Amino acid sequence: MIKSLFRKKEIQQILDDAQKGLSDHEQSGLHKVLGVRDLTFFGIAAVIGAGIFSSIGKACFDGGPAVIFLYIFTAMACGFAALCYAEFASTVPVSGSAYTYAYVAFGELFAWIIGWDLLMEYAIGNIAVAISWSDYFTRLLDGAGLHISDWLTMDYWSAKSGYLEASAALTDGTALGALDAGVRSKYLAWMNAPAIGDLRLIIDLPAFMIVVLITAVVFVGMKESRGMSNLLVILKLLVIFMVVVLGAYYVQPENWSPFAPNGFKGIMKGVSAVFFAYIGFDAISTTAEECKNPQRDLPRAMIYALLICTVLYVVLALVLTGMVSYTHLNVGDPLAMIFEERGLHWVSGIVAFSAIIATASVLLVFQLGQPRIWMSMSRDGLLPAVFSKIHKKYKTPSFSTILTGLIVGIPAMFMNLDVVISLTSIGTLFAFVLVCAGVLVLHELRGEIKSQFKVPYVNGKWIIATMLVGAILLIAVYVPGYFTSLLKPEGVPMILFWLVAIVTAIYTFIRNFSLIPVLGFVSCFYLMAQESHTNWLRFLIWLVAGLVVYFLYGQRHSKLRNRASVNA
Repeated sequence: MIKSLFRKKEIQQILDDAQKGLSDHEQSGLHKVLGVRDLTFFGIAAVIGAGIFSSIGKACFDGGPAVIFLYIFTAMACGFAALCYAEFASTVPVSGSAYTYAYVAFGELFAWIIGWDLLMEYAIGNIAVAISWSDYFTRLLDGAGLHISDWLTMDYWSAKSGYLEASAALTDGTALGALDAGVRSKYLAWMNAPAIGDLRLIIDLPAFMIVVLITAVVFVGMKESRGMSNLLVILKLLVIFMVVVLGAYYVQPENWSPFAPNGFKGIMKGVSAVFFAYIGFDAISTTAEECKNPQRDLPRAMIYALLICTVLYVVLALVLTGMVSYTHLNVGDPLAMIFEERGLHWVSGIVAFSAIIATASVLLVFQLGQPRIWMSMSRDGLLPAVFSKIHKKYKTPSFSTILTGLIVGIPAMFMNLDVVISLTSIGTLFAFVLVCAGVLVLHELRGEIKSQFKVPYVNGKWIIATMLVGAILLIAVYVPGYFTSLLKPEGVPMILFWLVAIVTAIYTFIRNFSLIPVLGFVSCFYLMAQESHTNWLRFLIWLVAGLVVYFLYGQRHSKLRNRASVNA
């Protein structure tokens, strides 16, 4: 019983199942239309979105100009993970991403856990992107004199909190016109919303509509999705280039001093926002079965996309903090704001429009990824067969695509942005951690597998041990009281990190593990530990719910388990 939970799937079996088109029992595979340029553009489309048009401002406010180090560190952690993803994608070039990789490395139970986790990453991540898109869209319409009723542009809880805040201010004698624009909008949404008894009808309609539109494009086919993605990426890269060139002209170097005004703690405060900006490059791997040459092109595209996006983030952070003081950047639309302050309102308008394009392209990539993971889980029997049904005409996972649209679109009308961003970040980091660990397992099978890309091997034995001991000594000397401060409830994630880091260093020393996967594992786990303990609790509750579903359905219908029973 216990042994069956960790039964691994053979790589050749996965490739054979995909080749036979077991997903719909009609030998009907997916269209192979993607090349390395298309895949790179998908990666850029996923990474360059709301993070570069909104959350970069909050990150700069918290960390000052030194936030570039957080972008670089996060890119390094993602880079280590990307190399591990690339080796898996080259070895197992099928849809499924980290779910399929975990099936190969750790067995069925871990595969289910990561598949369930990816449901949270893609679905909840897309809810966040849809909400962000709605914010940009309504702001742009307001600027053009076209106003949508406030109660149709936000979620219920945001409107209620704004109403309570505004009511308190109005009671104290503050005039409605003197309230912050955001608070005033929430107050008016609550006051003007239609009501059924005591229940106010407040929904984010634009968020739902963009999900419907993107889902329709994804449903129709990969060629159409590819064309739309490439066009959107080219447009937003042109806008970013314009922002950098124009912004560089207005940079005042004195704004870069002090470079790290809030120290290391201030820099790391933006972990969730910065990492949320990077998630999505792993979605490239979900399109493996639609690639012309996945073993060659997937690794290249992941690395190219990550390098391009990191350079863009660092350069933009320097331009932002050079044009204005970091203290002015705690706004929702920092790129538009810095040009409005210079009187360049036409540039601000272009930036606002490009933000709509950028977030739409992120939505497109995530809506592509989720159905293909469900399709892979269904092929293995862990989900009902309808999840892997391929449309006869469009050659896309039809049911899964429509269901993804509903699961994203409906909650997007009602959910709050802050919560979904945090849940998405921790879910993605968990996937990265398992993929990095999975490559270490894959290396144990080095002689049994064929791959066109392999993570370069560097013995991490002494390097990891030295880094761990050095880090502990430096903290003990320069951060007195650090370890005792972890004894509070909020310190539990970091205690877990240090325990994992010590065990990892010991195993690396004994087993001569490869340096890069270990660095990816440790650095991504460290970023996970920066999330709040309450966020960890929500994440664990989600995983427990997934285990309930697995034991009620997935385990009993697992094709791998049933094959083993027949052979026995």
